[in-house]
Amino acid sequence: MVNTMLNDPRSHGLWEKTAPPAPAAPPLQGAATADAVIIGGGYTGLSSALHLAEAGKHVVLLEAVDFGFGGAGRNVGLINGGMWVMPDDLPGVLGSVYGERVLALLGEAPLVVRGLIEKHEIACELETGGTLHCAVGAEGFKELEERQRQWSMRGAPVRLLDARETAARLGSNAYAGALFDPRAGTLQPLAYARGLAHAAQKAGVELHGESRVESCERAGNGWRVATAQGSVTAPWVIVATDAYSTGPFASVREEQVHLPYFNFATAPLGDNLRHSILPGREGCWDTREILSSFRMDKAGRLVFGSVGALRNTGLAVHRAWAQRSLKRIFPQLGDIGFEAEWYGKIGMTTDAVPRFHRFADGIVGFSGYNGRGIAPGTVFGQTLARLVLGEMSEQDLPLPLTEPTAQRFRAVKEAWYEAGAQVAHFAGERF
Repeated sequence: MVNTMLNDPRSHGLWEKTAPPAPAAPPLQGAATADAVIIGGGYTGLSSALHLAEAGKHVVLLEAVDFGFGGAGRNVGLINGGMWVMPDDLPGVLGSVYGERVLALLGEAPLVVRGLIEKHEIACELETGGTLHCAVGAEGFKELEERQRQWSMRGAPVRLLDARETAARLGSNAYAGALFDPRAGTLQPLAYARGLAHAAQKAGVELHGESRVESCERAGNGWRVATAQGSVTAPWVIVATDAYSTGPFASVREEQVHLPYFNFATAPLGDNLRHSILPGREGCWDTREILSSFRMDKAGRLVFGSVGALRNTGLAVHRAWAQRSLKRIFPQLGDIGFEAEWYGKIGMTTDAVPRFHRFADGIVGFSGYNGRGIAPGTVFGQTLARLVLGEMSEQDLPLPLTEPTAQRFRAVKEAWYEAGAQVAHFAGERF
């Protein structure tokens, strides 16, 4: 398959440079039948396909561009448990049954990711040293104290670190403390997506790249999903396109506001810096409203990100801010440049909680990961496979059934987020 990602070096950046190649997956041609057709080659779609194929089902997966082209191949690579919202808030949004059910599933989701990587020997730079949610000042520390309390009540092995232990783990005195989650970690996100694609293909999934879905229509007791050059008829359709949805399932895109998020990667650091900065290779992010994230890759590059789009005036503004921020957090770096820069779009729902949709009988999907795609996408994909297999009913799912509802003033909000991040970063870290 033609590698279309390289047409834009700011779409996948470092991950495209260092990921193993995707499996061969020619565009769909002609008419085919299957037990299930999956639309979207990110974590959810690939996980669904893999688990269905391992159960003996004939699966056809259609990806519009290349595996991991959407959010799966552009993010920071943190394998987090839970969602952004406080644990106690989820039962308030979803009700006690669904709230606690999704917390239990997502709390253990990083371990499911680890298990898949180990089982299928996926080369994706897996680091299992945990994550650090870093406290900015006293208010940030109070927030983490409450998160720790709420997760501990549910048996999660999270631990609150004081400023001294945080500094030792980070190689920085910039934070008042941190919440450590040993279940979590980091990986190379595009390599993980491509590894899932290889595993799915090996299990018997029929993969097709450059196969954008143009229509989905009733055909007898099933559905006919058509691309420009072919079609697949199946009783089940799994919609796994999320924030990059177009075509017949554009309603998934319309219920989300796109929040741009960028990353910069340094050149590989020297041995002294590698040993002093994140010696345990934890993945990190902080408690600011416009947050920052940072982690190391396998080669010792420091990957640093925040909210914003690397286009127009944003490119220079965010690049300069990232350099100032890194110099403040890790003064031992000095003045440092970047080897790669890229950005993508996070799909944000109105309440920062994912959605389960049944678009019609036999057409289902999860979406709205709100910046937490790796672990939730993997386990929600597994869950959709179980639904198709008849191993669970809709009433057993971790989320209630909802209808896609377009967000009002979506374009205005997206422009506001992009411009607001530029303003904040233009002024930030100057004093």
